[in-house]
Amino acid sequence: MNDNLTPAPAPAPHSAWEDAQGLLTGCLFVALGVCLFREAGLFTGGTTGVAFLAHYLLGYSLGGVLFVINLPFYVFGWRKLGHLFTLKTFAAVGLLSAYVELLPRWIGFTHLNPVFAAVMAGLLAGTGILILIRHGASLGGVTIMAVYLQKSRGWRAGNVQMAVDFAILLMAFACTDASKALLSLLGAVALNLVIGVNHRSDRYYGV
Repeated sequence: MNDNLTPAPAPAPHSAWEDAQGLLTGCLFVALGVCLFREAGLFTGGTTGVAFLAHYLLGYSLGGVLFVINLPFYVFGWRKLGHLFTLKTFAAVGLLSAYVELLPRWIGFTHLNPVFAAVMAGLLAGTGILILIRHGASLGGVTIMAVYLQKSRGWRAGNVQMAVDFAILLMAFACTDASKALLSLLGAVALNLVIGVNHRSDRYYGV
């Protein structure tokens, strides 16, 4: 028999335990990336980037703003991407918000190279987001829109995320010095490179 004619088996759905560890692990990776960005005084894209603006300029709690700013996107996710996806996303954003506030109590940095911080934070955040997507969740905001456009129109989620992130990060140039703004863009490239290469509409969504 020609193996090329043998249909691939349907992917088995993730168990509740697998989804739970995916959310816990993915959010922790993203939160560590966010802490690296914050420690280096950098920005990131998406709704997290907007939360950074409120945190830096107004002194608001980063985790608190991150949770509140995502609330409107749950309505869209509920209607377009399903109840389970939206509930998982709500849980993921809540976990991320908690991690962001707790991690400074658990880890600190005596020296942090800003270039390394930008690249490593982007890679960590991108990997965490990829884990969440593959477990049928997201971190709300732009990611909800990116996943919807990938499923409905075949646009790569990483490309959509990158385009919006760059638009948001342009605001960083008005809020910080040019070197930090450019490093923030470098972090966004690292983040979206992970998603763009590893999450394609013709390969795997994760259920």
